[in-house]
Amino acid sequence: MIGKYGAKLDEKNRLFVPSKLRGELGDNFFVTLGVNCGHRCLTVYTAAEWQRLSDNFNALSISQRAGATSLIFMNAAECSPDKQFRFALTPFLLQYAGIEREVMIVGRAGQAEIWDANEFAAFEAENLTPEKLLASLEAIGL
Repeated sequence: MIGKYGAKLDEKNRLFVPSKLRGELGDNFFVTLGVNCGHRCLTVYTAAEWQRLSDNFNALSISQRAGATSLIFMNAAECSPDKQFRFALTPFLLQYAGIEREVMIVGRAGQAEIWDANEFAAFEAENLTPEKLLASLEAIGL
C-alpha cells in the first residue's frame, strides 16, 4: 500500500476507503492501535496480515501475551465497508489517535495508517529531512 489520502469522518465516525486502497484491503480488514516515531496513529491490516499477527501472538508464551501486546488485539476493530466503501471506527480508537474530523490515510508497504490530519502534518514535518530520508533509504537497502 502506498500514497496518502485526506479524508473526513462523517457524523457516524465513518471513513471512506480510498479507491486506491480498496482492492488491497479487501472486504474485511482490521484497525487497531499504532505508533510511528512516537506519534499515535491507527494501523490497518488486511485479513491475511491480521491472521499472521494472530498466529504470532498465539505462539508467544503466556507471560509474553500480557501487557502491551494484548492491547493491540483487545482494542482492534474488524471493519467491513458498506456499499459506499465507508467503515466505522470505535470511539476508543479515535480517542487514542486524537482523531476528531480531518484524517490522513497513508499506505505503509503491507499496511496502512490512519492519522489525525494535524498529527500527521507534525510527523511529516519532523521526519521530512534529508538526513532522516537518507537513513530510511539505507535501512531498506537502497
